[in-house]
Amino acid sequence: MSQQQFLDTISTIAESIGDRPLDDSLASYLNSEFPTDGETFGALKSLCAEGEADGWLMAREAGGIKFGRAVKPGAEARNFSVDVVRMKDVKGPHHVHTTGEIGAVMPISGSPKFDDFPEGWYVYGPGSDHHPTVTGGDAYVLYLLPDGAIEFTGR
Repeated sequence: MSQQQFLDTISTIAESIGDRPLDDSLASYLNSEFPTDGETFGALKSLCAEGEADGWLMAREAGGIKFGRAVKPGAEARNFSVDVVRMKDVKGPHHVHTTGEIGAVMPISGSPKFDDFPEGWYVYGPGSDHHPTVTGGDAYVLYLLPDGAIEFTGR
């Protein structure tokens, strides 16, 4: 597997999302189209682990969270940026999703939940905000941000 395979997988997902509204129906669609026991979701999880081990993914760390922007908006990911974080029983910095967020929770160990979402896809609509929090274990969280938009509030 490789960085190019990661980009190809992201491209497949972004094309499938298309211009769908960021709402609960999109989360249902993604969980049906790319289920946790499916090939694409499994590849995504493996590619995150490989990218972390090889150093091209999640190259930075702060506050017990490994993180990094894997893809800038455009090309492979359409208008989305793609970020990946690794979180283990930790609360992250408060931020606002000005244009929304589409994410995938991928357990590494334990039975982690991300903001009470189990393994799988979630969607936050435009204007939503939170302290990203993983409880119950260790997980990768991959998220797509329309136009790469995110505002950290310092709260």
